[in-house]
Amino acid sequence: MELEWISPEQAAKNWSLSKRHVQSLCAGGKIKGVVRMGHAWLIPKDAEKPVDGRTKIAKQQKQANEADGK
Repeated sequence: MELEWISPEQAAKNWSLSKRHVQSLCAGGKIKGVVRMGHAWLIPKDAEKPVDGRTKIAKQQKQANEADGK
C-alpha cells in the first residue's frame, strides 16, 4: 500500500488555512502521519484537518479525554 502525499500549500487550500499555519501544525505534531523530507513536509492525502484548540468543541473533547484518563 503506497500513500499519496500533499504539500502544506495543498492542505492549506483544502482546509482554508494559511500555508504557515499548516507548517506549524506539522512541526507541532498535530497532523497524523506527517513526514519531514529535507525542508519539505509531506502530509498524507487522507489526513484530517486538526481541531482548533481554541474552539468550544476542542475544549469539550479535551475535558472528555481528561475524564477518561487519556
